Amino acid sequence: MLDVSGRVGFEDSHAQFRDSVRRFLAREAEPYLDQWEAEGITSRAFWRAAGEAGLLCSSMPEAYGGVGLDISYDLVFLEELFYINAPVGVSLQSLITAPYLLNYGSEELKARYLPGMISGEIVTALGMTEPGGGSDVKNLRTTARRDGDHYVINGSKLYISNGLLSDLVFLAVRTGEEGAKGVSLILVEANTPGFERGRNLDKIGLHGADTSELFFNDMRVPVSNLLGEEGQGFRYMMSELGQERLAISTSAQAQAQRAFDEAVRFVKERTAFGQPIFEFQNTRFTLADMATRLQVGWAHLDWARMRHLQGLLRSEEAAAAKLWHSENLWHIVDAALQLHGGAGYMNEYPIARLWRDARIHRIHGGTSEIMKEVISRKIR
Repeated sequence: MLDVSGRVGFEDSHAQFRDSVRRFLAREAEPYLDQWEAEGITSRAFWRAAGEAGLLCSSMPEAYGGVGLDISYDLVFLEELFYINAPVGVSLQSLITAPYLLNYGSEELKARYLPGMISGEIVTALGMTEPGGGSDVKNLRTTARRDGDHYVINGSKLYISNGLLSDLVFLAVRTGEEGAKGVSLILVEANTPGFERGRNLDKIGLHGADTSELFFNDMRVPVSNLLGEEGQGFRYMMSELGQERLAISTSAQAQAQRAFDEAVRFVKERTAFGQPIFEFQNTRFTLADMATRLQVGWAHLDWARMRHLQGLLRSEEAAAAKLWHSENLWHIVDAALQLHGGAGYMNEYPIARLWRDARIHRIHGGTSEIMKEVISRKIR
């Protein structure tokens, strides 16, 4: 169980919410982790159950079926979800696509889609990455040509989380000139003619979370599905990046804690040369380094979360958080696997899956190299 003693910025209501999350995950997630891993996708039943329990999009207003909390509750759910290493894309929905829709969508779009997103009946995806580029959203090639009261969309997307499960895609398209000013966001229902899903991509880790290709062939989407204003999509996406990177930092910190806990459990149970591995100085020093990093990590994460809630978290600070926590996770999970010895290389041990799943955090949401670029641009 994730130890939250000594954390700052949480109240009794957070503790009650966390308890309900733990009970929910013990019932609806932990028994199915191996099944999701084997099938390469999370069940829709989990999404509906999470919605019924009030755990999806907790920060959305009551007018659309939400509970109107702040995003700290969504982050509590995320901590617990990633501590058990459940590869479910709920953070994408709760902390990225739902805020896009709430902040920039028309009242018609919000009324049409938000209730289903909150209930778990609608699963969303974010269509940004393309075959020819990764972090460079400004140069995307998927086009949306205006034709009367519709856009005609052609192009493709790659590495799309929730791609197979998704009912609704927040699609980044080019509606105008080259560069950032020509990018728009359009909501696309997955049953639209011309919408085609590719294969479930074979990833190193996160096997229980589907990731796919998406294709658009003369797909006609009503102009009313435009999110906000035409040509403002890049600005909208940039405005929510801080929250996305805070979510990734949260996920990484929770996984790092789980990796440490698994290592401690293993070295106290396994013996070598007549004594528990824990008794060797190298083991204890390695654990001491990991414990120190975790202590710093939780303090920093609480600082970043509180700063974000106050509207003060700057883009370079969010980038720094994402950089540090994702790199720190890799340091800790690799050290934890090493302490397992040969057992760590066996998939039957939780550390093996944690190690595989951890690698993506240094890539998605902006690579570590891009994070350094963001941070360095603000240095004066």
